[in-house]
Amino acid sequence: MNILMVAAENDALPGGKVGGIGDVVHAIPVALATAGQQVDVVTPGYQLFSTQPGAKKVGTVDVAFSDSILTVDIYRVVAKVPCDNVCLWAFEHPLFACGGVGKIYCNDGEHRPFASDASKFALFSAAVAKAIIQNTFGQLDVVHLHDWHAAMIAVLRAFDPQYKALKKIHTVYTIHNLALQGVRPFAHDESSLQAWFPTLDYIADEINDPRARHCINPMRAGINLSDKVHAVSPNYANEILRPSDYHQGFFGGEGLEHDLQRAAEDGRLHGILNGCEYPGNKVERLDSIELLVRCEIEQLQWVGKQPQVDSAHFIAQARLTHWLGLLAADNEKRPFIATSVGRVTEQKVLLFTQLINGQTALDHVLDTIGHDGLFIMLGSGDSKLEQFLTEVASRRQNFILLKGYAENLSDYLYSTGDLFLMPSSFEPCGISQMFAMRAGQPCLVHGVGGLSDTVADNKTGYVFTGDNLQGQAEAMIERLRALMQLQCDKPKQWTKVANAAAKARFSWDDTAQRYISDLYQSYRLPGC
Repeated sequence: MNILMVAAENDALPGGKVGGIGDVVHAIPVALATAGQQVDVVTPGYQLFSTQPGAKKVGTVDVAFSDSILTVDIYRVVAKVPCDNVCLWAFEHPLFACGGVGKIYCNDGEHRPFASDASKFALFSAAVAKAIIQNTFGQLDVVHLHDWHAAMIAVLRAFDPQYKALKKIHTVYTIHNLALQGVRPFAHDESSLQAWFPTLDYIADEINDPRARHCINPMRAGINLSDKVHAVSPNYANEILRPSDYHQGFFGGEGLEHDLQRAAEDGRLHGILNGCEYPGNKVERLDSIELLVRCEIEQLQWVGKQPQVDSAHFIAQARLTHWLGLLAADNEKRPFIATSVGRVTEQKVLLFTQLINGQTALDHVLDTIGHDGLFIMLGSGDSKLEQFLTEVASRRQNFILLKGYAENLSDYLYSTGDLFLMPSSFEPCGISQMFAMRAGQPCLVHGVGGLSDTVADNKTGYVFTGDNLQGQAEAMIERLRALMQLQCDKPKQWTKVANAAAKARFSWDDTAQRYISDLYQSYRLPGC
């Protein structure tokens, strides 16, 4: 089969990843190619990918967009590690870099959420749709759309006569994160469906937002207008069939549960677990001082790139200096190190903010780890949550917040930590827990979504659950206390779980076979 994947991110390209989409769009084409498929992957270029070594302009496409005809440049680009039967493309237009060169997503704030991104991804989708019908990618069997950023292709396929040829191509839609839906008005805004495509004759009831019916919901459009719908873990595919209850701490269908229920009843919805890569060369486990020195080096590089020192960086440097001094004074000292790597978002951090007996759950976590232990968190994101974490770090010696991201540093945290904390309120699949397990670091996770599909309690890691936010936070702390005792009293049992985590395998090859059987081959075009 010839498969085209359309996405906002692709970690096969330098600078092409922000989150889990980038990991998937990098790995699954290689696995599909290994299984004998031809895969093309297209993303916006963000005025970055087209400037990288090996990039070559191969054509243009003219697109009717916002009462104008816009020309989008088409580039063939080269992967960091090229793979036979995988071809990468970058589409370029100044709008794709509206947030700055190389910036994949913009943050328009609460008053106009998704405005900049929705416009650029609408133009990108229209350009890809036009390129498909002009045979830029050859004769396609499958178009695979990833998250709301690519969903406008499904809208044009369904409603725009100039793209009717797309209806003959089997279309798959993957939900990576149902919480981000790209909702924008139908009209009366420069970032709206009617502003982008003023002559489009659409059926509003199929694509509007259930909670704001004057708005288009691209996520809902992708679900309703595609032939197959894919969620990135089996448990998440079940969770999103139920309505969300934020007061109880349950993040389910996010308002789209009725559409997803219909997709499941029609046999269109499939939950297939993402995989993980298992390179032959493992990242070395550092001693405590070496790890902290690596943290300090990265921290100073971040500081050097800014005209003013961020308060989070200032506090982190003070904590690193403190701990390096302690460990240098006692070479035998080896603190228990808990780690966490991920975006600082409500999804990842909400449970840490819950109040229990007058103090935050994060404070309770730090009390449990104790003065002789250390919690290192790597990540950035929501400014309010960053401030929350910074404030805790300012008064707790055993908490180091590294506000940023560096892949090499994350690898060392995975390989060197004693316990990886991932108390996500929801988790479509999750990749951080797989990276930690791969490195032999047991994980303590909230039993939701892909976390419960990958971490087997007391076998390859540890799981907590709760009936509401308060109960979940309390369960997390209670389980952490028990684990700290277990690690001290029964080190052989702890080591057994760590070794089992390192041996667990979530193969992209297995995932690719499920893509082929459940998402692609279940529908065959006449003559294929």
